[in-house]
Amino acid sequence: MAIFTCEPAGHAPACGCGTGRRGLLRGAAALGAALGSGLAWSALLPTPALAQAAASKPRRIDVHHHLTPPLYKDVALSRVEMSPPARDWTPEKTVADMDAAGIDVAMLSVSTPGLGFAEGEERRRLARVCNEYAAEMAQRHPGRFGSFAAVPLPDVDGALAEAVYALDTLKADGLLLFTSYGNTWLGDEKLHPLYEELNRRKAIVATHPLSPQCCTNVVPQIADTVVEFGTDTSRTIASLMFSGTAAKYPDIRFIFSHAGGTLPFLIERLDFQARPPAQSAKLYGGAVRPALGHFLYDTAQAANPVALGALRQLVPTSQIVLGTDFPYRTSPEQVQGLAGCGLDPATLRAIECGNAEALIPRLKV
Repeated sequence: MAIFTCEPAGHAPACGCGTGRRGLLRGAAALGAALGSGLAWSALLPTPALAQAAASKPRRIDVHHHLTPPLYKDVALSRVEMSPPARDWTPEKTVADMDAAGIDVAMLSVSTPGLGFAEGEERRRLARVCNEYAAEMAQRHPGRFGSFAAVPLPDVDGALAEAVYALDTLKADGLLLFTSYGNTWLGDEKLHPLYEELNRRKAIVATHPLSPQCCTNVVPQIADTVVEFGTDTSRTIASLMFSGTAAKYPDIRFIFSHAGGTLPFLIERLDFQARPPAQSAKLYGGAVRPALGHFLYDTAQAANPVALGALRQLVPTSQIVLGTDFPYRTSPEQVQGLAGCGLDPATLRAIECGNAEALIPRLKV
């Protein structure tokens, strides 16, 4: 089992700016004023305690962090309901939340309602709007953001075109796919033309659940986010595995939200499904455990000993990455939850940053 540890890094300021020439001039002026007032040189140098505090500061990379571009929000609100956290999102709130939790870098993605309220060319345009807005945020806050680009599925041709533009022109770090589109889950053969290109690129594909067409508002007293989101994540993982799609495209790096949904608790049933040779032959590695261990999983809304403990019984720690699900949860809440899971320091550092740095090498400092 590979465990990655992180070199400590200073936390970038909220504006994302480096020190720069003006910062150096301000520092020189402050230094001159201090010396002029008789302050000793030793008082200006870092104390051992300060140096130790800076060196011990953990680096954190959040792979599950949402944004709501203004134009996307305007169109969405004219068609569907939007939850208050998504509706009220602003860049300032995102940066403040990251700073409060010591998040150095966040991977931005659009969450529910996704693009399903639009059709045809409008859906393609909205995907482009979202992706260009995320790229602009990364430019305004250097070093703080990456992105998993939106694509207009189930329009496969449009998704292919947007994937190429987002990855090549906007330099997105990967794509964001939802767990289902209508009654199509991610193992469906209709998506193979997109997967062929993503497999060639060894692309990262983060996923996010939604309310599937089959199972919306099944229990009126319980929001779909409570039960159906985790269930749809499990459906799509099983779809990818038992269709043979994941084995056919092994170089796509899939990340599943929320510790894989209900997956850890279905392991005996999945093992039973794989007993016939005709079924196990479809799986990456020929069995359920290697197939599941080939995917990655984030900790968003699963940063607790029960969910994380179950996931760690199923997959190597190297496959687990930090996620916060901001703005639906706060980053401090998720970071503190993870810290309370009883992990040893090396494992905690791997989940908070090392595994993400291995997945996205540009993030290494």
